[in-house]
Amino acid sequence: MEIKTEIKWLETPEEQDYPAAESYLNLIYDSKTAANLSQQLKQAPVSEFKAKDIFRASGLSLLGVSNSHVEKDRKRILAGLSLSPLLLVRDQANGKVVIADGYHRMCSVYGFDEDAVIPCKIC
Repeated sequence: MEIKTEIKWLETPEEQDYPAAESYLNLIYDSKTAANLSQQLKQAPVSEFKAKDIFRASGLSLLGVSNSHVEKDRKRILAGLSLSPLLLVRDQANGKVVIADGYHRMCSVYGFDEDAVIPCKIC
């Protein structure tokens, strides 16, 4: 019988996640749109989605433990520390979900359990 590792989450994203998300969104959208999306994320309620669904909707490649950020989050999970929820943006024009902040966390969680439920803020 396989023993699952418990993945713990903070109730809300950490404050530094929002500027990080906005910085990333500035690469995809103009600065006004990125700032607006960042504000929408701050106001959005926390939702939950399975890791495999976020992964599929994003269209991104899955990073492995050879990535230092993924490994850092993996160690946090094994130590029983809580992770910050993801910040997601629906890019309806391209039919994708943009992981504005939390890509490495999502990849770490997926490595433990692709069916794990991940708290997210999405706009």
